Amino acid sequence: MSEPVRIDSLPEPVVSLLRAVHDALDLPLPGLTDADERAYHVLMHDRASRARIVLAGVLADRHDLGPADAMLREWTAGAPVTYTPWIDRGGAV
Repeated sequence: MSEPVRIDSLPEPVVSLLRAVHDALDLPLPGLTDADERAYHVLMHDRASRARIVLAGVLADRHDLGPADAMLREWTAGAPVTYTPWIDRGGAV
Protein backbone atom coordinates (compact mmCIF):
# COMPACT_ATOMS: atom_id res chain seq x y z
CA MET A 1 0.00 0.00 0.00
CA SER A 2 1.35 3.42 -0.87
CA GLU A 3 1.85 6.24 1.59
CA PRO A 4 -0.88 8.90 1.68
CA VAL A 5 -0.15 12.11 -0.20
CA ARG A 6 -0.92 15.22 1.84
CA ILE A 7 -1.61 18.67 0.47
CA ASP A 8 1.52 20.12 2.07
CA SER A 9 3.69 17.69 0.10
CA LEU A 10 2.39 18.86 -3.28
CA PRO A 11 4.04 21.57 -5.38
CA GLU A 12 2.47 25.02 -4.93
CA PRO A 13 1.13 25.22 -8.54
CA VAL A 14 -0.80 21.98 -7.97
CA VAL A 15 -2.22 23.23 -4.67
CA SER A 16 -3.20 26.54 -6.23
CA LEU A 17 -5.02 24.83 -9.11
CA LEU A 18 -6.82 22.53 -6.68
CA ARG A 19 -7.92 25.59 -4.69
CA ALA A 20 -9.10 27.31 -7.87
CA VAL A 21 -11.24 24.27 -8.76
CA HIS A 22 -12.61 24.15 -5.22
CA ASP A 23 -13.40 27.87 -5.24
CA ALA A 24 -15.10 27.64 -8.63
CA LEU A 25 -17.41 24.86 -7.43
CA ASP A 26 -18.01 26.03 -3.86
CA LEU A 27 -21.26 27.91 -4.41
CA PRO A 28 -23.68 28.85 -1.65
CA LEU A 29 -26.98 27.00 -1.79
CA PRO A 30 -29.75 28.97 -3.50
CA GLY A 31 -32.66 30.66 -1.82
CA LEU A 32 -36.10 29.12 -1.94
CA THR A 33 -37.40 30.73 -5.11
CA ASP A 34 -37.47 28.94 -8.45
CA ALA A 35 -35.45 31.79 -9.95
CA ASP A 36 -32.71 31.38 -7.35
CA GLU A 37 -32.58 27.62 -7.91
CA ARG A 38 -32.40 28.07 -11.71
CA ALA A 39 -29.64 30.67 -11.39
CA TYR A 40 -27.70 28.37 -9.05
CA HIS A 41 -27.90 25.44 -11.45
CA VAL A 42 -26.93 27.55 -14.46
CA LEU A 43 -23.95 29.00 -12.59
CA MET A 44 -22.86 25.60 -11.26
CA HIS A 45 -23.07 24.10 -14.75
CA ASP A 46 -21.07 26.98 -16.21
CA ARG A 47 -18.36 26.83 -13.56
CA ALA A 48 -18.14 23.02 -13.65
CA SER A 49 -17.80 23.14 -17.44
CA ARG A 50 -15.01 25.68 -17.22
CA ALA A 51 -13.23 23.68 -14.52
CA ARG A 52 -13.43 20.60 -16.77
CA ILE A 53 -11.98 22.60 -19.67
CA VAL A 54 -9.04 23.77 -17.57
CA LEU A 55 -8.41 20.31 -16.13
CA ALA A 56 -8.61 18.72 -19.59
CA GLY A 57 -6.04 21.21 -20.82
CA VAL A 58 -3.70 20.32 -17.97
CA LEU A 59 -4.24 16.55 -18.02
CA ALA A 60 -4.70 15.83 -21.72
CA ASP A 61 -2.85 18.67 -23.41
CA ARG A 62 -0.15 19.22 -20.80
CA HIS A 63 -0.92 22.93 -20.30
CA ASP A 64 1.16 24.77 -17.73
CA LEU A 65 -0.52 24.90 -14.31
CA GLY A 66 0.08 28.61 -13.68
CA PRO A 67 -1.86 29.97 -16.68
CA ALA A 68 -4.54 27.29 -16.22
CA ASP A 69 -5.00 28.38 -12.60
CA ALA A 70 -5.15 32.05 -13.64
CA MET A 71 -7.69 31.33 -16.39
CA LEU A 72 -10.00 29.41 -14.07
CA ARG A 73 -9.79 32.17 -11.45
CA GLU A 74 -10.54 34.79 -14.10
CA TRP A 75 -13.53 32.82 -15.39
CA THR A 76 -14.80 32.31 -11.83
CA ALA A 77 -14.51 36.03 -11.03
CA GLY A 78 -16.39 36.80 -14.25
CA ALA A 79 -19.30 34.57 -13.22
CA PRO A 80 -20.23 35.75 -9.71
CA VAL A 81 -23.16 34.59 -7.61
CA THR A 82 -26.14 36.72 -8.62
CA TYR A 83 -28.90 34.75 -6.90
CA THR A 84 -30.04 35.08 -3.31
CA PRO A 85 -28.21 32.49 -1.20
CA TRP A 86 -30.14 30.35 1.24
CA ILE A 87 -29.84 31.43 4.87
CA ASP A 88 -30.38 28.98 7.71
CA ARG A 89 -32.67 30.67 10.16
CA GLY A 90 -32.99 27.67 12.46
CA GLY A 91 -36.32 26.60 11.01
CA ALA A 92 -37.87 30.09 11.03
CA VAL A 93 -39.47 31.13 7.75
